[in-house]
Amino acid sequence: SGWLSTGPRVARLEEDFKSYIGCKYAIALNSCTAGLHLALEIAGIGAGDEVITTPLTFVSTVNVIIHQGATPIFTDVERKTGNIDSRKIEEFIKKNCKFNPKTGQLVNRQTGQLVKAIIPVHLYGRPCKMDEIIKIARKNNLLVIEDAAHAVEACYKDKKIGNIGDLAAFSFYATKNVVTGEGGMITTNNGEWAKKLRVLRLHGLSKDAWKRYSQEGFTPYDILYPGYKYNMMDVQAALGIHQLKRVEKNLKIRE
Repeated sequence: SGWLSTGPRVARLEEDFKSYIGCKYAIALNSCTAGLHLALEIAGIGAGDEVITTPLTFVSTVNVIIHQGATPIFTDVERKTGNIDSRKIEEFIKKNCKFNPKTGQLVNRQTGQLVKAIIPVHLYGRPCKMDEIIKIARKNNLLVIEDAAHAVEACYKDKKIGNIGDLAAFSFYATKNVVTGEGGMITTNNGEWAKKLRVLRLHGLSKDAWKRYSQEGFTPYDILYPGYKYNMMDVQAALGIHQLKRVEKNLKIRE
């Protein structure tokens, strides 16, 4: 592509990935952890908020909640799958929380803090019971942010993981089924979120770096938000493009 950093190969991987998942938007990042962090950021989750998640997960799921100044709320997992148990989520809400219909907010009566989201983790690639989780979330005005680090090929009731919740983060780390060395992807069907995610992933720049040096010549840019250094490199994306082509074949081999 002529680029080492974020460029046309990253854009190609994003197009291929959103086609594979069936979602409207896919934004390439340098890790799944970055995806989870930006998901919380884009959702406005921060100090004084609470996020329901599973205790059986890699530490990054919880780290991003803490880094946002929010509090993780652990509800138990299913014995058979190790995935978060939707019945335990509902039990926690009924026992500890009160929904305010005027504000549309779920309040933890014990702490006085707002419960804002659920992060289900599709442990080892086995999907959580997303219809039950979505039902609970919609009833209580909660966002669903999927930790799909293990779940690039996973489906739930014939729908791809990454196209069910409000946002989903995938990992392309060396031990995953699509590998870019280090890398990740965040998916959503919300156009406004996708637009802001692209800006936040690279220092808040209003234009992609490679597009600023296109055939049309250099174009100025603005810093729209205090962003992060979470962008993927073209070198990584080149690996990911070919890895994604093989993912279904590799799945059949493992089966």
